[in-house]
Amino acid sequence: MRVKFRGVTTREALLIEGPAGWGEFSPFLEYGPEESAAWLRCGLEMAYQGPPASLRERIEVNATIPAVPAGQVAEVLARFPGARTVKVKVAEKGQTLADDVARVKAVRELNPQAIIRVDANRGWTVPEALEAAKKLAPLDYMEQPCASVDELAELRQLLVRNGLFVRVAADESIRRAQDPYEVARRHAADVAVVKAAPLGGPSRVLELASFMRARGLDITVASALDTGVGMNAGLAAVAALPRHADDEHIDVPPAAAGLATQSLFVEDVTCPRLLVDGHLTVEMLDPEPDRLDALAAPAARRDFWLNRVRECWEHLAL
Repeated sequence: MRVKFRGVTTREALLIEGPAGWGEFSPFLEYGPEESAAWLRCGLEMAYQGPPASLRERIEVNATIPAVPAGQVAEVLARFPGARTVKVKVAEKGQTLADDVARVKAVRELNPQAIIRVDANRGWTVPEALEAAKKLAPLDYMEQPCASVDELAELRQLLVRNGLFVRVAADESIRRAQDPYEVARRHAADVAVVKAAPLGGPSRVLELASFMRARGLDITVASALDTGVGMNAGLAAVAALPRHADDEHIDVPPAAAGLATQSLFVEDVTCPRLLVDGHLTVEMLDPEPDRLDALAAPAARRDFWLNRVRECWEHLAL
């Protein structure tokens, strides 16, 4: 990684070559077999079934700013040319709200027209999230500001009562929940952040998106710090989202997706995706042989990942 992201400095992944293309299995190291099984299902879907039918050739993406010092924001933001929407990581352990405010302020100074989202990864209590909203607004939304669905629902009501027009987005409360539909049933969020790998593949993303949209939630498709191969699944999901019309029956493009994180890698198994005017094409990329050779894991790590596949396989409902 160019900079530490959610505690990760080196990203590991297992790639699967199948009859329909390439898939990826890359659950984070702390995830157990049951939770990681969804990641394996996604990799198998892409390798053996391939992506769903595409409805668009390119999609808008957001820039992603890790929890770096404010002085480093310009360097990171420069890797996302043309991005109109910027997601800023906040509530990092060991940092303060003042650090978050400085980071967001740096984005606004560099791009006064930016649409800003913040992602707390469940890092705040309800009072802390409310205070953060007051200090960081205006915002597009706060992604997973608190841990539980109860807290998200409470915060959503408090934001309205305090006259703060900040939406609440759910991420972990969907992808790491026993019931990913509870957020919508409880009216606990305005936006559903959905990720192909943790949810089990593009088909599952489309199923969830249909349910959420029918209940008034907007959809943001994001990555799970995937390699260029893993990113195919997220891009395929956005490309296949059914067209959505507004009140005037004008086709509304999908929300800016969090799928430009390849720029956070020093090296990757595919060629770099070219970001043009804040958009990426939805071309499915294969890994390049020379990159695979150069980035191949040592034998012990290869065995570690093959063992993870075996453990997860037992949890797949085939």
